[in-house]
Amino acid sequence: MENGDQLQEISKASYDCLLFDLDDTLYPLSSGLAERMKKNINEYMLQKLGIPEAKVPELCFSLYKTYGTTMAGLKAIGYDFDYDDFHGFVHGRLPYDILKPDPVLRGILLSLPVRKIVFTNSDQAHASRVLHRLGLEDCFERIISFETLNSSNKMNTPDNEDGSEYKPSSTGIFDFYEYIRRPDSDIVLPRTPVVCKPFKDAFVKVFNMADIDPQRTLFFDDSLRNLQTGKSLGLHTVLVGTSVRTTGVDHALESIHNMKEAFPELWEANEKPESIECSRKVSIETSVIA
Repeated sequence: MENGDQLQEISKASYDCLLFDLDDTLYPLSSGLAERMKKNINEYMLQKLGIPEAKVPELCFSLYKTYGTTMAGLKAIGYDFDYDDFHGFVHGRLPYDILKPDPVLRGILLSLPVRKIVFTNSDQAHASRVLHRLGLEDCFERIISFETLNSSNKMNTPDNEDGSEYKPSSTGIFDFYEYIRRPDSDIVLPRTPVVCKPFKDAFVKVFNMADIDPQRTLFFDDSLRNLQTGKSLGLHTVLVGTSVRTTGVDHALESIHNMKEAFPELWEANEKPESIECSRKVSIETSVIA
């Protein structure tokens, strides 16, 4: 009876799904792609939106920190632009050839006997190009991207977390600089129509559409904010890009390549039941012979 209980316990793996961020997680920050994206976003704000050059860097960073992505922040404070135009300008001009195939990561992912899903704030075209360059395009069950979370019929009217409907500002561009100067004031920030990490509504939407049980899911991301939200919703969190574990994360990996050393149980859970069953049969047969 004891062996049977042990078999049942091991047969049920701790995790049945792995949720991965894309940029700076499946490839390292040192690739330089993130810096190119930042440059393109700054140029978009300058060239397409007419934001004064001197204000662009601070606004770009502050909106990113506040809204999860600079694009979400720009929409929130009242800038009117086409999402596809933004993505085409920011991602369409990236030098993807700096990313090289990663056969080591491919081997790790393909050997994993659990579901694997990409969850990114970027657009589908960018995600597809990155995975293709890395040689990982067939390693995941699905890609959940900007378009997945912001479908056309809900693009301009997503529900707020309190259940109310988002309403675009009718008073022009919100003075975000005033908010930056007076962060402790009672200024109310406008909401963004964009559904994205690190906000809870994005995670809940992903859980529902992909049938994910957060209690049995490992979430890999390079963003501490994203991980903290995920952890608050029950995900087991893994910070990628450093081996130093910090508040709000369960594990930390210097590289995504360290997965097998950090989580051997992901593979062992799929291998042990058979060996235990064989051992159990031998034990029974031996006792009969004796």
